[in-house]
Amino acid sequence: MGKKSNQARFPLARIKKMIQADEDVGKVAQATPIVVSKALELFLASLVDACVKDADARGSKKLTPYGLKRAVTQTPMLDFCADIVESVPDPLEGEDEDGDEGAGKKKRKPRATPAAAAPKKAKKAAKVKDEDDEEEEDEPEDDKPQKKAPKWEDEDDYEE
Repeated sequence: MGKKSNQARFPLARIKKMIQADEDVGKVAQATPIVVSKALELFLASLVDACVKDADARGSKKLTPYGLKRAVTQTPMLDFCADIVESVPDPLEGEDEDGDEGAGKKKRKPRATPAAAAPKKAKKAAKVKDEDDEEEEDEPEDDKPQKKAPKWEDEDDYEE
């Protein structure tokens, strides 16, 4: 039988530190954090499954804190988490369970079309051009060559 690679999804060193934080625990076998990691993974999978079933039953596409609370309170196997989720507030009257108010929902501004954005870009370009002209008038013209910026291997990525 070959050796399996470590497929742990949670940090084993942190799990080991948590186990050893208890004064009664002495040495920890090498396989112990791996088993705890797998148990934690399976627990979270069952918790998420309960939340998804609850959301499907309500016709929602979001997993919300209140949905988690309801899943914990309705699933007998998750009763031990009830004291943890009791601090999650219930949705207020007039709000749906996603935390949004039904009537007072904020709407996004529609995106500017390229045709509507063109005048703004033209004004901005004209302003920049005017500033460049003013700078050129202030500088005395010399016949000396100006210092060039260092050349980079990937010149096209850098603009002066």
